Parts: sequence; C-alpha cells; structure tokens
Amino acid sequence: VFHGLILARRLVGQETRYEVEVKARYRQRFPLVAREYLWVPNTCGCPALRQGGEYLLMARRHVNHEHTLNRVLLQDDGYARPWTPREARLVREAARHC
Repeated sequence: VFHGLILARRLVGQETRYEVEVKARYRQRFPLVAREYLWVPNTCGCPALRQGGEYLLMARRHVNHEHTLNRVLLQDDGYARPWTPREARLVREAARHC
C-alpha cells in the first residue's frame, strides 16, 4: 500500500503502464523505489488513474516463474482511491494493527 503521484500513462500491448512517483509507503511486503511503473492488465485503464492525480494504491509484486518479469501490478479490481489526508491517516492506523 502506497501513496503515489501519477506522472504518465502509456498503453503497452494489451496493458496500461503508469509511471508513478512513490510519495509514501504505508505497508510493503516488497521494496519500492522513488519511481515505479505500475501495470494494469487491460487497456481501459481500469481503475482509471489520471495523470497528475495522487492515489492510495494497493498493488502486488508480480514475478513470473522464469524470474524474467518483475513488476508492480494493480489488478483491474484493485484498490485505487484518490489520496486525501483522511485516507492517509486511516491507512497508517490500519497498517499499525495489521
């Protein structure tokens, strides 16, 4: 779970790739760097993330069996909500208890 600023959106094949600036990490099971590519496995951009928008995102690390693909994946039914100070506070509180 992290707070990200959407910098760019690009269609790549049958997927959507967002370039994201990671602003804060709330709960992470895998390391994140300051800039990540966030992949969505469709071209409609669902969930729709607008360039310049800030979001709370719950994504997972996807690594294939051959370890040739390692990326951050946001499933089309994944958690992506506009960032607000209230949402950030709720996520921080939940992260302390989980």
